[in-house]
Amino acid sequence: MKIAILGSRGIPVNYGGFETIAEVLSTGLVMRGHDVTIYCSKAHTDSYEPFYHGVRRIFLPSIKGSPIEKPLFTLLSLLHASFKTYDVILMLGISVSALCFIPRIFKKKVVINVDGLEWQRKKWGPVASLYLRLSERMAGITTDAVITDSEFIRGYYREKYQIDPYYIPYGADVSDSVPDDSLRKYGLESGGYILQSCRIEPENNPDLVIEAYLMSGVTMPLVILGDAPEGSRYKQRLLRMAGDRVRFLGFIFGPDYRQIVAHAGLYIHAHEVGGTNPSLLEAMAVGQAPLYLDVPFNREVAGDAGFPFQKDPLSLSHLIKTLSERIEVVRERSVEAKRIIRERYSWDSIIREYERVLGVGIKG
Repeated sequence: MKIAILGSRGIPVNYGGFETIAEVLSTGLVMRGHDVTIYCSKAHTDSYEPFYHGVRRIFLPSIKGSPIEKPLFTLLSLLHASFKTYDVILMLGISVSALCFIPRIFKKKVVINVDGLEWQRKKWGPVASLYLRLSERMAGITTDAVITDSEFIRGYYREKYQIDPYYIPYGADVSDSVPDDSLRKYGLESGGYILQSCRIEPENNPDLVIEAYLMSGVTMPLVILGDAPEGSRYKQRLLRMAGDRVRFLGFIFGPDYRQIVAHAGLYIHAHEVGGTNPSLLEAMAVGQAPLYLDVPFNREVAGDAGFPFQKDPLSLSHLIKTLSERIEVVRERSVEAKRIIRERYSWDSIIREYERVLGVGIKG
C-alpha cells in the first residue's frame, strides 16, 4: 500500500506528539512492507536526505513562527499529495479538514487523526477557536474515517457529531533499565529533581507547577523540559516567576530525553487539553508513576498508576511535599505504570491497528 502522512512537521522527530507518531508509525509501516511518504516542513528541517529509515520525505515551504504556519504547510501538502499515486492519506490534525475532500476526488482514501479538542487551547482567540470548532465538525464529513487517540474524545465525537471514530492511542515502549550517563552534562543526579515535560503553553500549566513547587518548600530543583516560540511573553513571565530554583532545559530528544525522564525523583503531568499525551505514556514506560492533573484524558491513561491533583496550587503543593518525603510509595506504583503501557499502549499493536484502519478506510 502507498501511504502519505500529512500534518506533522516531519521526521525525524524534533517537536511533539504528531511528529513522534509520524516517525514511529511511518518506519513501522515500512518494516511491514508498505511504501510510506511523509511531508516535511523546510522550516523545521536540518537535513534534506530524501529517505529516513526507508520513509520517503517530501519537503515543502512554511512560514516558521506564523499563526498560519501549520495550516498553510498542511494545505500545500494536501494539494501536492492529491496529484500523487497514493492509495491512502493519513491526515494528522484538523487544521485543513474542510478540504480533505480534494484527494478523495482523485480516488484516494483519506483518514484523519483529530487529536484532542484543539479549540480549547488558550492560545487561540475567538475567531481561531470558532474555525477549529468548524474544522472539528468537518473532519467527519470530508474524510473516509476518523481516528481519536482517547476514548473520552471518541465519546465526544459520538455524542456531538453522531459519528463513531476508531480509537487508536499513541504508544510507548517499556524500558526496564535506562542508563543515567547523560545526566551529568545537564547537571542532574538520578532521583534528585522534579520534572515536567511539555511545550511551554498555558494549557500545559507550567505556571501552576512552578507556583506549587515554590509553595512546597521542597529543596530538589524543578526541571522543565520543553520550550515556547521565541519571544513568548508567557515564557518570560514564567522565567520571572521561577527565579533560580527552576531550571528550563528547552527541547531535548532521543536517549537524553529518555534518561532525564526515567531518573526524575517525581514526574508531574499537568496537561489540561488534548487526548492521550505521548509524554505521559513515555514517562510511564520508563517507570514513572506520574502526579497528574485530574482531567479525563490523563485519568484514562494513568488511573491508579499515578497520583491525581486538582487545578489548584495548594493541591499540587501538598502532593509534591508528601511524595518527595515518601518516594518509596511512588516507586511501588511504577510496576503498575509499566503494566498499563505493555497491555494498552504497545507500539506494535498500535501500528497493526493503523494498518487495519488505513486499509479499511470506511467510517465507523
